[in-house]
Amino acid sequence: MTEATFASIGVASYAVAAAGWLLLAGRAATGFDASPRRALLLGAALSTAAWAALAAFHVRSGASWALGGANAADVLRYACWFAFVATLLQGDAKAGAASGAVRWLAWTAASLAVAALAMFDGVHHPRGLLEGDARPGAALNVGLAVAGLAFAEHLYRRTHPQSRWRIKPLAAALVATFGFDLYVFADALLFARVDPDAWVARGAAHALVIPLVVAATSRSAGWTAELHLSRQAILQSFALLFAVGLLLAIAAAGYLVRYVGGDWGRVMQIVVLFAAVVFVVAAVSSGSFRSWLRVFAGKHLFPYRYDYREEWLRFTRTLASDSAVVGMQERAIRALADLVESTGGALWLADERGVLRPAARLSAPTVDGTLAPDAPLPAFLARTGWIVSLPELAAQPGRYAGLEVPEWLRTLPGAWLVVPLPVGSDVVGFVVLLDPRSPVEIDWEVRDLLKAAARAAASYLQQLRATEALVEARKFDAFNRMSAFVVHDLKHLVAQLTLMLRNAERHRDNPEFQRDMLQTVANVAGRMNALMLQLRAGGAPVEPAVYVDLAQLARRVAAAKAGAGRVELALEAGAAALCHEARIEHVIGHLLQNALDATQGGGAVRLAVRRDGAHAVVEVEDGGVGMTADFVRERLFKPFETTKPAGMGIGVYESRQYVASLGGSVEVDSVEGRGTRVAVRLPAADSAAAQPRRVEQVA
Repeated sequence: MTEATFASIGVASYAVAAAGWLLLAGRAATGFDASPRRALLLGAALSTAAWAALAAFHVRSGASWALGGANAADVLRYACWFAFVATLLQGDAKAGAASGAVRWLAWTAASLAVAALAMFDGVHHPRGLLEGDARPGAALNVGLAVAGLAFAEHLYRRTHPQSRWRIKPLAAALVATFGFDLYVFADALLFARVDPDAWVARGAAHALVIPLVVAATSRSAGWTAELHLSRQAILQSFALLFAVGLLLAIAAAGYLVRYVGGDWGRVMQIVVLFAAVVFVVAAVSSGSFRSWLRVFAGKHLFPYRYDYREEWLRFTRTLASDSAVVGMQERAIRALADLVESTGGALWLADERGVLRPAARLSAPTVDGTLAPDAPLPAFLARTGWIVSLPELAAQPGRYAGLEVPEWLRTLPGAWLVVPLPVGSDVVGFVVLLDPRSPVEIDWEVRDLLKAAARAAASYLQQLRATEALVEARKFDAFNRMSAFVVHDLKHLVAQLTLMLRNAERHRDNPEFQRDMLQTVANVAGRMNALMLQLRAGGAPVEPAVYVDLAQLARRVAAAKAGAGRVELALEAGAAALCHEARIEHVIGHLLQNALDATQGGGAVRLAVRRDGAHAVVEVEDGGVGMTADFVRERLFKPFETTKPAGMGIGVYESRQYVASLGGSVEVDSVEGRGTRVAVRLPAADSAAAQPRRVEQVA
């Protein structure tokens, strides 16, 4: 680029910036209300316009006083923007909460600005740098730009999400402005000279962000955006400033090494920069460094150590996370350890006899120590509810009067805190936390937070135990219920064998009786084999459903019950269902036997089979004692509820469960003293509602 081209483009670029920012200053001055924020915005616009105008005049005339004035106006521009953003960060009612973080940013920016002002000779005009080294001044300008970016990022993060639409244009303008400056002076820092093209474009780039500032002033005329304190944002800004300071220190060290190193200077500079990059990457990825940063910021920037809302959300997320690798007990240790930057710990829980045994550990060595309920440590924790600091106990045993710590705990590597887990007035266990990544002072705030978190963790662990006990009880309940069904079926099989033995004395020489006896024994053996298969399958079907003619089945059941009473049949042809023949025969036989038992004085029981639309219906009706409506509604279909002296109370329940598995229902209509009608409704085999399917058996 020739000198003439450089001058003409530079004048145009900075003149446009000066005119644009002067117009923005006039807009800010319109209706001036003398508020600090509006005054600072006006000052930022005027100083930017003055910087651009003086830079344009210097390019055109070469006057050195214009360059000095442009440099001073540039520093004033940075200062006004920093102060303006700082007032937004302070807020109207939250200055006290944010003052610590804002002071850190403000002092850093002010220090960089003063240093830059002292070294501004030639920095902003590249023609004066072609023979010299631009890096000292450029390094300070990089620091100013990074500080501005930190201010902009901090402002955006601390603004309430519902109010960010008002602050977004301003944040974008600041990021664009300071980002372009960072590019210009970072390039100068790397190559020891200012790029003339980038320097000329700087004026136009600063003019392009004016519409964003105008949009922001239109959306927030009073600049009263709702801000909230975000510790995460402040920590990130603090980390950014720390990294910038570290990089600037490294750059200065590299420059010094090259300056004094002679022939080896450049080699030594490369080695120093490489070592610095490795150090920065290791520090950023280090959990100990992040822990130190959180502890340091919480101690020096905030009136309280913790943001309780964020800590409690993180604590509950850790407890409630669903991880197949880390169990609930390990998550409880992690949730408590994260509150005090601990690296891990071990958990002791009381068993059914109250003995405290190791239950889980996280990044801790294996410990086999157990404690009786009346041991000194559990008794002390139950009596006081204190959190025991083992280093403090070793240094000042008088503060824990009456406490004796077992030797295996005293010698546990890294053991730091003993946190009791209270549930009500009892202590169900305790957690031993290991040493923290960075020193943490155990004051009243830490102890109160740990106590509240430990109570919540203890409730979670107790709920886990209760859930496991409930699952185990349900398993036993399922086993007992199946056993009851098997015993109920065995009772009927034993009754058949008993009846056969009674008749054997009188009819053992009768060939017809012998054939019936063999059929009965074969039937009983088959039923018992089926029961054994049912027990092995655990409730799963052992045979597929088949087509069953209910009329023929009812006639066979009535013939088997002929000796127990009089049965009247009303059977219609064509009533069939898909079911298990032995099971549905057992259901009909049980209902018929109940009806015969309830009928006194030689009365008859009616057994009917009919077709009712898409259903096949089996009805058993008697004129016996009947049942009350309350009994039918509340007790009839409950297991182990019976009115028979020798009954088990599961026959009706089992029948209803099986019929329901077929897609049917059992209907009961009973009047006390007048009799009962029970109707079993099953999907008919030849209807669309009863297509062949695999039936899930219940016992």
